[in-house]
Amino acid sequence: MSPVTGTTGGVLPTAVAPREAVEKKTTPPRKGVRQRKITPYLFLLVPLAFLLVFTYVPAVNLFWYSVTDWDGIDLTKNFIGIQNYIDIFTKPEFLRVFVVSLYYIVASFLQMGFALYFATVLSFSTRLRNLFKGILFFPTLLNGVAIGLMFLYFFQPNGTLDSVLKIVGLQQLTVQWLGNPDVVNISLASTSIWRYTGLSFILFLGAIQSIPASLYEAADLDGANKIQQFRFIILPGIKRIISLSFILAISGSLSVFEIPFIITGGTNGSSTFVIKTIQQAFTYRQVGLASAMAVVLLIIVLIVTYIQRKLVPDDEVNLT
Repeated sequence: MSPVTGTTGGVLPTAVAPREAVEKKTTPPRKGVRQRKITPYLFLLVPLAFLLVFTYVPAVNLFWYSVTDWDGIDLTKNFIGIQNYIDIFTKPEFLRVFVVSLYYIVASFLQMGFALYFATVLSFSTRLRNLFKGILFFPTLLNGVAIGLMFLYFFQPNGTLDSVLKIVGLQQLTVQWLGNPDVVNISLASTSIWRYTGLSFILFLGAIQSIPASLYEAADLDGANKIQQFRFIILPGIKRIISLSFILAISGSLSVFEIPFIITGGTNGSSTFVIKTIQQAFTYRQVGLASAMAVVLLIIVLIVTYIQRKLVPDDEVNLT
C-alpha cells in the first residue's frame, strides 16, 4: 500500500472514477430497461388504433364527402368544391333551421337558470329536499321516445294542457300548440327544458356540495346573507361546471333531434339542424350536402367552445 495515497499501487481514486463513469455511460441499456420504456406504448397501441379507425378516418371521409355530390349509393363521387357550403348559407330552407336553433339556445339558458336556482336552494338545509331532488331529476331518467309521446298527447287539441287551461278559466289562451308555426318551437323547446333541467341540476348540486362547509360557517360569522354567499362563494366555486354546462347547452341546442322528430317529424317549421341533415341524407339522397351540414355543425360547436374558453378561461379558483 502506498503511504501517500493509501491505495494499492499508489493509484488515486479520483483517477479511476472518470474512467468508470465513461464506461457506464457507453454501456447499452439493459433489456429490462428497454422493455419498461416500450410497454406503455404497447398498451396505447390498441386504443389508438381504434380511435384512428373509428373516429379520425370517418371524420376525414366526412370532409371529403362534403365537397362532392355523392348520393350515398353511386360509386362515383364528383368533386364540386364548396358548392354544398354555399347552398347551406344561401338557401332559405337551410337558413330556417338556424332560426329554429335559436329557440333551443334560449331554452338552454332558461334551463341552466332554473337548474342553478334549484341547486342553490336545495344545497342549504331545506324541508323535503331529497323529495324535490328526486322530482327534479326524474325526467332525466325517462327515455326520449316516451317523453315525445307523452308531450304529443299533452299538446294536442283538447289535450292535457288545454283541459288544464279550461279548468282555471284561461281557455282563451288555447292555441294549436303543435300546428301553429309561431308556437310550435316554443312548445318543443319547453319540453326540452323539462327534460334536461334535472341533468344540469345534478351537475350544479354536486359542484356546490364540494365547496368546503367552513366557508359557509365563516360567511355566517361575518354576517353574510344567502345572496352574498351565492355571489362570493357558490358562483366562483362552480365556475368550471357553469362553463362546461354552457358548452353542453350550445352543442345540445344545435343537435336537437329526438323531441321534435317524435312529436312533429319536423313539420310546421319545427325542423332542426339534425332533422334537416338526416332528411337530406336518407330522404333526398344528398349525402354530400348532408356531410357539409355535419361539418358546419362541428365547426360551429368548435367556434363556440373557443369563444367560451376565451371569455371564461379555466383559471384556478381560490376561495380562501
